[in-house]
Parts: sequence; C-alpha cells; structure tokens
Amino acid sequence: MSAAARPGGKVTIAEVAQRAGVSKGAVSLAVNDKPGVSAATREKVLKAARELGWLPNQAAKSLSSASAQVSNVGLVIARPARMLGLEPFYMEFVSGIESVLAERSHSLLLRLVRDVREEIDVLDGWGRSKQISGSIMVDFTLDDPRVAAVGALHLPVIAVGHPDLTGGLPSVWTDDGAAVTEAVRYLAALGHRRLARVGGPATLGHSAIRSEAFARAVADLNLEPGRILPTDFSGEQGARATRALLASAQRPTAILYDNDIMAVAGLSVATEMGVSVPAELSLLAWDDSQLCRLTHPPLSAMSHDVFAFGAEVARRLMDLVDRGETEAGAVPTPVLVPRGTTARAR
Repeated sequence: MSAAARPGGKVTIAEVAQRAGVSKGAVSLAVNDKPGVSAATREKVLKAARELGWLPNQAAKSLSSASAQVSNVGLVIARPARMLGLEPFYMEFVSGIESVLAERSHSLLLRLVRDVREEIDVLDGWGRSKQISGSIMVDFTLDDPRVAAVGALHLPVIAVGHPDLTGGLPSVWTDDGAAVTEAVRYLAALGHRRLARVGGPATLGHSAIRSEAFARAVADLNLEPGRILPTDFSGEQGARATRALLASAQRPTAILYDNDIMAVAGLSVATEMGVSVPAELSLLAWDDSQLCRLTHPPLSAMSHDVFAFGAEVARRLMDLVDRGETEAGAVPTPVLVPRGTTARAR
C-alpha cells in the first residue's frame, strides 16, 4: 500500500522496518547509506520504502530526533581514572569495542564512576534521555543491584561476566575458573608446591570465581594450602601483597596475579628483596600485555586476546540492538569466549 493510498496519514519508520523484516536502526543505516547492513538488507529496506511511498529525505526528518538512540553505546566503569589509564586490559578491551562500533558508525560513551550506585544513576539517565542504543556492563558482583535496575530500563545490554553473576542478562564471558585451574596445574608440573594468589577485590564476582578455583586446584593436587591476598588491582597494593608474601615464614615459590600491573610491581619487590626470578620465584600474570614482555626478566602470562574479546562483546551488543531485544527471555545463550593458559614460560 503506498502512502497516498494508506488511510490515516504518513508512513512511519516502524512500518518500513516491519515490512522489510528488520529493526528501525537497520532502516536508518540503509536509507542513509551507512555501513552496518548488507547490500541485500539495504535493497530490501529501500524496496519496502518505495512500496510504502516513504522517501529517504522523509526518513532523515523522522530520524533526526532519534539519531542519538542509534549511534551511541554506553560503558560505565567504577574505577579511578588514574588507575584505569595504567590498566592495559581496559585499553585493549575498549579498542576492541571501538573497532566494531566504527564499522557501524557508532560511538562509545565512556564514563568513570566511584561506585555501583553512581553507575546505576548514569545508566538510568542515559536510558531515560535516549542517549544510547545499548550498554556494556562489566565487573559484576554477587547479587549485583544493576541487574534489576537495567531490566527496568528496557535497554539492550551485554553483560561481561559469568552467567551465574549476570542475572539472566545476555552475557559474554571467559572461563576464569578453568584458566586458573590449568595455571595451577602448570606451576605444579614445574615442581612448585607452595603457591599464592594476589587477586582483585573479594566483592567482584570474577575474583571470587578465580579464588575458589585456585583453592580447589591446590587441594586437588595435594599442594600446600595457598594464600590468597585481595587488592584493588593497583600496583601499590600488588607490591604490598608481594612483600607480605615474600617476608612470611612460608614464602611461596610461585605467585599468580590478577593483572599485569601487579605482576610487574611484584617483580620489582622480589628484586628489591633479593629473591631471584625465576630461579627462586615464578610470577604469572593474568593477561599477556606488552607490559609483561618489557620487564627483565620478561614475565610469564596467561594468553588472552583482549582486543578480540572486546570486539566480540561489541558484536553481540549490536546484534541485540539490530533485533531490538531488551528482555532477558529473548536473548541468546551466553557466549563463552575461549582463553588460553600460559602464553610463555619465562
């Protein structure tokens, strides 16, 4: 039915989307000749627009007030700005996200906040003002209050975390428990009997998963009970934890760190205390960033392509945005992204 023959007034973008079998966002990309849709989808949208008498210039007017909704993705991180600037993981993670968003002519809105309550307020403001078309959520805690809060916003969300932590939200995750278990087995195979772990905040879900896996693996291999020291991920607290471990009567012969900044700080402490690495002490960092390769000696690290992980997170979110899915019951199965174990024994 053309616009002239259609009773009730002008054709809407929603009707074009329904006729073409795509989302409103896909219609916007197609009629504005932007990347993010296939040639076949673009032709299908334009054909539906022609059949309904809906012209691209009319589309531009219809979409002018909604452009922010289809061109921004939100990411809120509860970390101090100075610490985040030193964290290779998030720099690579954000770069991976941006690589996908750039292909879709989307932008990333990044906000740093002090705590979860402030994050909820930011997400609520973004959702109510229609500033974002979807959001990426990180650093889940047990019984995380953000799950219920974002559910009320009816906003497409991808949770970066184990499904046990994300309350039914669509999630992309790595199997941290399996990675820790394999790392412990690797160190035990090298002859280590006394291990320790310098982790992140105990309140974070992924820290709890890693700690549980570490303790279980140590027990299963009949190693000496391993100490676990929580930190805030900073180099300062990583150094403090390492100093406490190396000064103890039962000094470990291997230490696993939850990030590379703490591992590098730990190496400095070991050197300061006259503990030879790797002759007397093995250090293993969680992510294999360039930072681990620039130390002397270079640090052993867990292999993980953080850039590719960020890109996969962004792709999954854009899939939800394109389909207009905001309810937990409509989302696909949580996506497990494989990660390696020890990248190099150094």
